[in-house]
Amino acid sequence: MDRVGKVGRAYEVPVTFDNVRDKNLMQLKKLNTAIFPVKYKDRYYSDALASGDFTKLAYYGDICVGSIACRLEKREGGGMKLYIMTLGILAPYRRLGIGSKLLKNTLDLCQQDPNIFEVFLHVQTNNEEAIALYRKFDFEIKEKIENYYTDIEPPDCYLLSKTLLSSMKGKGIS
Repeated sequence: MDRVGKVGRAYEVPVTFDNVRDKNLMQLKKLNTAIFPVKYKDRYYSDALASGDFTKLAYYGDICVGSIACRLEKREGGGMKLYIMTLGILAPYRRLGIGSKLLKNTLDLCQQDPNIFEVFLHVQTNNEEAIALYRKFDFEIKEKIENYYTDIEPPDCYLLSKTLLSSMKGKGIS
């Protein structure tokens, strides 16, 4: 059955999220192995667990098909910023809006936390689909970093960032 309508728009997908915790951390590890060309170290997984609600697994029905893993960081000048370490969906489930739903959920959580002022990430320069997704959510390319990656081609990335204006207004900053 085709999942795409006549005008190229994906049908609404029944997607649910679950926080990553010790008992399901292996699912995140297996997803990362299947989706990304790099092997993540233990620090990645401890940061993901420490982020609490900001790291999620995405389920299509009862099948784990994607994830977003984040890290909270202190921000110069006070407050926090959220670093999106990875956002990935298994290939057969891409282009169904699951990545957008994961990202929207994370941004909504950030908007609810008055201490988070910014969300940022790195994206490989040739990952046009990811860049388009983040731009759809008002992320801006801040800079190009050459030779950021050591084990993948191309090694260059973009630093993308989104300032959370509602957080700034809550602190009297404009």
